[in-house]
Amino acid sequence: MIATVFFVIMVLSVLVAFSARRGIRKVSISEYLVGGRSFPPWLLYFLAVGEVYSIGTMIGFPAGIYAKGASYGVWFLGYILLAYPLGYYVAPLIWRAGVRYDAMTIPDVFGRHFRSRNLELITALALLVALVPWGQYQFIGMQVVLTALGLPITPVQAVILAGVMAFLYVAVSGVRSPAFVSILKDGLMVLGVVAAGVAALVAGGGIEAVTDPAAVPRAQVTMSGSPMVFALTTIVFQAVTFYLGFSAGYIFTARSERAIKSSTVWMPSYMLMYPFLVATAYFAYTAGKHVADPNTVFMEVVRDVLPNWLVGVVAGGAGLSGVLVLAVTALSIGGIVSRNLAPNLRPEAQRRWTTLAVAVFLVAAAVLTLTASSLMLTVLNLTYYLLGQLIPGWFALLFFRRVRAWAVATGMIAGVAASLVLYVVEPDLGGVNAGLVTVVLNALLTFGLSALARSRPCVTEPPLVSVPAPRPGAADTQGGQDEEPAALR
Repeated sequence: MIATVFFVIMVLSVLVAFSARRGIRKVSISEYLVGGRSFPPWLLYFLAVGEVYSIGTMIGFPAGIYAKGASYGVWFLGYILLAYPLGYYVAPLIWRAGVRYDAMTIPDVFGRHFRSRNLELITALALLVALVPWGQYQFIGMQVVLTALGLPITPVQAVILAGVMAFLYVAVSGVRSPAFVSILKDGLMVLGVVAAGVAALVAGGGIEAVTDPAAVPRAQVTMSGSPMVFALTTIVFQAVTFYLGFSAGYIFTARSERAIKSSTVWMPSYMLMYPFLVATAYFAYTAGKHVADPNTVFMEVVRDVLPNWLVGVVAGGAGLSGVLVLAVTALSIGGIVSRNLAPNLRPEAQRRWTTLAVAVFLVAAAVLTLTASSLMLTVLNLTYYLLGQLIPGWFALLFFRRVRAWAVATGMIAGVAASLVLYVVEPDLGGVNAGLVTVVLNALLTFGLSALARSRPCVTEPPLVSVPAPRPGAADTQGGQDEEPAALR
């Protein structure tokens, strides 16, 4: 029954993905990568939360609490809550940059704003390095789900299934398919999480019993010293990275700045499901479960407290969460390859190159998963370290004048190198998030070097905050173009 329900959901998602192309005669590169900049607030909302509340929400969040304690729960919740008010004001400016420069990728924006092909390439390479572990993160989650189902399926078969489905989503109509699949995924995910949490509380004897200090280790419910420092610095670092690193891909799909603000207002409502996930992690302690791999704790609890058909629903929601984010990530990488690493391609060729790059990325991330799997939240940390290196560049183009392209590039290179070193070495920083340290280094170089060279001529565009918002319909007009703005010719 579990397997039947799970695979029915997977097949249904593919049918939804194929139906997303109805009414679209020609899938241009703009339609393929950013939906022709036409998504209304409700569709943007589902695409956004589909990426935000990924398989890490259902699998990685309980795993982090079970393995590391309260500090992981605090920063995971805290950074998302802080990110939304920041995004309400910053995300429209990101969209404005996309329209102004006819950008479909972040390197498009950086290269055209600072008028630097070298910076465009460096930004593209930095993003590629960051997004590969993010793809691995989704594959790990898919492995966990299928293993927990008890199906006779190998890890190789699990990642092949995830990769094939992600490719089908993207190949049909680009970003529009994941957007519509996210509606199905979100409904299943919320249903599964709430059902699992309620069932765990009932099976455990209520909230007081599940959180009984005699059963739950003190480290799970208290936090001080280095864990507290880590939680606070991580909340700040990842809240900013949330929009300036992850979110541009779906922000560019909006049809207006107002659509972005309208969708952002309702996104925190999904946070209501996190207490139910906490309940499943604590239930694992009170029930005396000893889980060797923390990544499996949520699905282990689900199998204990829910009937088989509902286990299949939970597994289907978790599986779609991973595949959907994997598809959007692959599409982002494909766009970077076709538009930034291999420029001057005709629009038709860009579409083919994007699809090819999607396939190559999915294979690479699958191989990495099979050979270098680790605790999901540690992989998430590496991705955030690397994506955080975009923050100084975004702040420069959004709010500051006369910042040098070569200074942004120097800061980004230093930040990426420092992120990789700190991730491998894991030095004692007193609990301070290593990503925050590398971003500070990046910012000091970006703005410090620009200040030292202030007397020299500087060729750049005005900061986006000083540029008027595009007139209604401007996104539709510019979104279909495949050539550089006149100022850059």
